[in-house]
Amino acid sequence: MVEKKFKVTAETGIHARPATLLVQAASKFDSEINLEYKGKKVNLKSIMGVMSLGVGQGADITISAEGSDQEDALRTLVETLQREGLAE
Repeated sequence: MVEKKFKVTAETGIHARPATLLVQAASKFDSEINLEYKGKKVNLKSIMGVMSLGVGQGADITISAEGSDQEDALRTLVETLQREGLAE
C-alpha cells in the first residue's frame, strides 16, 4: 500500500468538478484507492463518497492506493491534484 498526504489549496475545496476529475483518474486503475478526511475514508472511485466528505480549503487529506498498479495510481492522482491546483 502507498499513501500520500495533501493540503487542499483550492479556494472552493474539492467540490463537484474537481471531485469528478479525481474519480475519473482513480477509475482508470485496478487498485483500491481511498480518500481520507477527518478520520472518514471513502472509495475515490465513488463521486458520491467523495462529495459526502465536504472537503474544503485548508483541509488535510490522505490518498491511499493498494493493488497491482498502486504506484501508477498514486502518481497519476498527485499529478491531477497539482495540475488542477487543488492541493500540494
